[in-house]
Order: sequence, then C-alpha cells, then structure tokens
Amino acid sequence: MSTLEQPSPFEILLLEDEPADANLVRIALRENKIFCCLHHVPDGLAGVEFLRRQGNYADAPRPDLILLDLNMPRMNGREFLAAVKADEQLKSIPIVVLTTSDVHRDVVASYQLGAAGYITKPVDFTQFASAINQLGNYWFALVQLPPGDDR
Repeated sequence: MSTLEQPSPFEILLLEDEPADANLVRIALRENKIFCCLHHVPDGLAGVEFLRRQGNYADAPRPDLILLDLNMPRMNGREFLAAVKADEQLKSIPIVVLTTSDVHRDVVASYQLGAAGYITKPVDFTQFASAINQLGNYWFALVQLPPGDDR
C-alpha cells in the first residue's frame, strides 16, 4: 500500500513594515485557502538576511515568491529589489511589489529593477482579498516557478 505524498506549502516572504498590513496579507491568504507558509520581515535589511540565512534567519527556507512593500525603513523596497536581482543565487526568486503607491515612476522603476509584478493595494478588504486570491492563483496554480534549493 503506497502513501500519497502531501505537497509542500509554498514559501512566501513578505517584506512589510506595517504590522496591520502584514496581518491583512495573512488573513487574505488564509481566507483564500492559499497553501503557504508566510514569513514576515519588517524591512529590506531583514529581507536580505532572511534570503542569505544570516543571524536569526539561519534556518530560513528559500521563498518561492517575495511580496515587497516599497516604503520601508533602513532598506526600502527599491534597494532590496536591486540587491536581490544583482545576486546570482537569489535573482531567480520572483518578486511582486505589493504597495500603496500607484505613482507611475515607482511602477516603472520596479519593473526596471526586475520586479515580476506590481500590485497597488486596494483600500477595501474585499478587493484586497480578491487581489491576493488572483495572485495566489497566478503564482501557485498557473505559473511554473523555478526550482528552489529546498524543493
């Protein structure tokens, strides 16, 4: 008798300095039944440490997807995006900007730095949950992700 292997949950790294916004992402993922482990860090420096498995993040998994706020302290989203996309070991991880900014230059700069997508956070929670659902369907049901070192 063989046992069926359970699929591993998708690993998502969220860079978000506002705890309330991070909690909204967590709730929206849960409500949409997106099978994932959400890892949250408050800024770009912590995000780089997570990805490089430094300090408190020595056992961190390699994320399948990074959700990135642009406006954060210490290292902002643009600086983080540039650092990750310049790193041969990390540049294949897709990064989707998830921010309140709908400024044209932020959109253009994010794509020029290597973002895989850009989502302006809807203010209404129902619309926000719908955006997270569409994000999950696209990245975890439709797209083939690059293999990570833990898969």
